[in-house]
Amino acid sequence: MTGDRGRTTVALGTAPGRWLVVVTVLASGMAFLDSTAVQVALPSIGRDFDASLSGLQWTINGYTLTLAGLILLGGSLGDRYGRRKIFLLGVVWFALASLLCGIAQNTGQLVAARALQGIGGALLTPGSLALIQSSFRQEDRGRAIGIWSSLSGISGLVGPFLGGLLVDLVSWRLVFLINVPIAVLIVAVSGRHVPESRDGGHQGRFDIAGAAFGALALGGVTYALIAGEESFLRADVALSAAVGVGSAVAFVVRERRARDPMLPLGVFADRQFTGANLTTFAVYGALGGAGLFMVLQLQNVLGYGATAAGAAMLPSILLITLLSPRAGALAQRIGPRLPMTVGPLTVAVGTFLLAFVDGDAPYVVEILPGSVLQGLGMALTVAPLTATVLAAAPDAMAGTASGVNNAVARAAQLLAVAALPVAVGLSGDAYEDPAALTDAYRMATMLCAGLFAIGGAISWATIRNDVLEP
Repeated sequence: MTGDRGRTTVALGTAPGRWLVVVTVLASGMAFLDSTAVQVALPSIGRDFDASLSGLQWTINGYTLTLAGLILLGGSLGDRYGRRKIFLLGVVWFALASLLCGIAQNTGQLVAARALQGIGGALLTPGSLALIQSSFRQEDRGRAIGIWSSLSGISGLVGPFLGGLLVDLVSWRLVFLINVPIAVLIVAVSGRHVPESRDGGHQGRFDIAGAAFGALALGGVTYALIAGEESFLRADVALSAAVGVGSAVAFVVRERRARDPMLPLGVFADRQFTGANLTTFAVYGALGGAGLFMVLQLQNVLGYGATAAGAAMLPSILLITLLSPRAGALAQRIGPRLPMTVGPLTVAVGTFLLAFVDGDAPYVVEILPGSVLQGLGMALTVAPLTATVLAAAPDAMAGTASGVNNAVARAAQLLAVAALPVAVGLSGDAYEDPAALTDAYRMATMLCAGLFAIGGAISWATIRNDVLEP
């Protein structure tokens, strides 16, 4: 690798630095907001389209599948052809797909449009972090990533509240249509204020086969898990599972042999990089599964409206807003190991408390303590985790490293949303039965609490304290 070409470094406190943060936060926030706001809209979408639980799962996973399957491609394309260029392509694509989601007339159309939306997300999401990693001075990166994590995290957590408000006041369709003006603003600002950068070391053709095998692996396994709610002995379920597993093996073989692989497997030789991504898988898988069941429990059992369901977790937003930048700075001073261990364990405790939500106690007793602990834990976790992944890879591979971490996070959420209903015995329209849903919710939430705890244990076992020093 010859390193970045055309790279311009900026300082955080300058006008270019501020504009860069604004643009990357708006873009990643748009994607995060949409993925979380949709969860609150699921009951309304289900009523409008008379959808089954599998239809609601595919409304989430149609997006997450293409996002997770292609996000490595997005990071690699940015490194090769220009991070700003691919980032802006993703923003425009995401906006057009959001428009299609907003005008969908049935579940099939919505799921197809969500899949297209995920392609745009796969192009823009790794680009936002890669632009920060490659454009800011080294001494500003920890704080810049902390600010990005805080503000992007806000959009993800505000998503349920804003989505609920839009659903109750207007329609679930506005959850998607709101992305169009945001995208126009991002494109207008980026052309003038965001510097371009790329890795000049790539040679040969792009690794199309690797991208295809990666997408097929996730798609096959996800379809098998969701369709397997009825029976794992069906021919289509068995075939999709075989395609998924076989494609995963083919992906590893291809990446080991390719001259210029989409995912250089050598990056996983770094224990820090591998450990941080394993933690990501556990934490974000738990987030995806717990979020799905919490929204259904609040609305279908406790009788919350969409706005109230979204607002129920607002305390987490304030804590992440206030503490994420400080957590990034703290990890840069003392190392990431302690925050990345204590953070997931704290979220695990909060999630365990939320497993007992059934409407028998007031909000301040039943929901608030768990929400506060989740906010504290995620504030400690997100910025150090992100900074550790990026710092463990060469700057020239910023897009690839960001793509790997995002792919791991989205794949974890994808598999959790697909597998948890099967694991707890919830299928068909059973999510509309309060008694059946409560039993499934409690079991699923406890499983997610265990996943958070595993994430903390992985961090303690694998993360060092010497990577984030400027």
